[in-house]
Amino acid sequence: MTRPCHCVNLNQIVVNQIKASIVKTLQGNRGFVSGEALSHEFGISRVSIWKHIHNLQQDGYVIEASPKGYHLISSPDLLLPYEFPGLEGRIQHFNEISSTMDFARALAKNGAREGTIVIAEAQLHGRGRLARKWASPQGGIYLTIILRPQIIPAYAPRINLMAAVAVAKTIRKLFGLKAELKWPNDILIEGRKVAGILAEMDAEMDKVNYINLGIGINANNLISRQEINATSLREQLGSKISRKEFFSSVVEEIGKQQALLSKADSLEEWKKLSATLNRNVRITTPGEEIEGKATDIDAHGALIVKTHDGSLRSVFAGDCVHLNS
Repeated sequence: MTRPCHCVNLNQIVVNQIKASIVKTLQGNRGFVSGEALSHEFGISRVSIWKHIHNLQQDGYVIEASPKGYHLISSPDLLLPYEFPGLEGRIQHFNEISSTMDFARALAKNGAREGTIVIAEAQLHGRGRLARKWASPQGGIYLTIILRPQIIPAYAPRINLMAAVAVAKTIRKLFGLKAELKWPNDILIEGRKVAGILAEMDAEMDKVNYINLGIGINANNLISRQEINATSLREQLGSKISRKEFFSSVVEEIGKQQALLSKADSLEEWKKLSATLNRNVRITTPGEEIEGKATDIDAHGALIVKTHDGSLRSVFAGDCVHLNS
């Protein structure tokens, strides 16, 4: 039986590239740009230009059309591929999807290349660790990046740490907010969760085939009063952010951090931003509950906990609670 292919459609990549070029050209001109000029610049007919303009309008771009040509009035706050020149061939965008992680898994199994990004404006069944539901309403940023790192499986947990560092550093750089990291995969602001990381791996004994890196960020979405342990960037800043700027910056930062994966630098970056180290914690694993002081993180991403009897425990996974005392 033939398996369904979820690979990127090459024709769609070309369309996205043309749309990206048109958007960039219109953004770079305060006045009107004639259809003839666009046709000449991109080597396609004026009818094709009109069709692309019409599609952009359907996507939410406000473009004025007149005998003088086309004038871009405003762009939608959507993470569309053609908003990101250079990335448009890597992005698969959905207004709504069950889960970016599930779709990315199908892509990865069918050979999607390193750096492919699945992004959605909303998820119907977004999930975090242990299949817990991750609320994914409009206004957040939900993406999965397919990675094929040249590392041994034992170092795979570093991917979580690397991504958390990238998100926290982006928040600090763009907004000046003190984003901190809670082991193993949360980003906090003032002790409340603003983003989470989820990594799923397909590997053999000595080889990683792929790691799908999921990132969920509470950006412009509003947080209900019942979610006392959660926050959003909009809530923290008192105004909406540019999701496009944040997305571009975090993807760029992930690229920088990924280059450090095989070095100790990546762990040191995590330690600097950690809200977990040097405090008392309770970690619940499938088999036991561990309490003590988080003292360090090892080369594999395991948290080192000094228990009340003075022994050191390496914890590779579990639910971590920061204790007040």
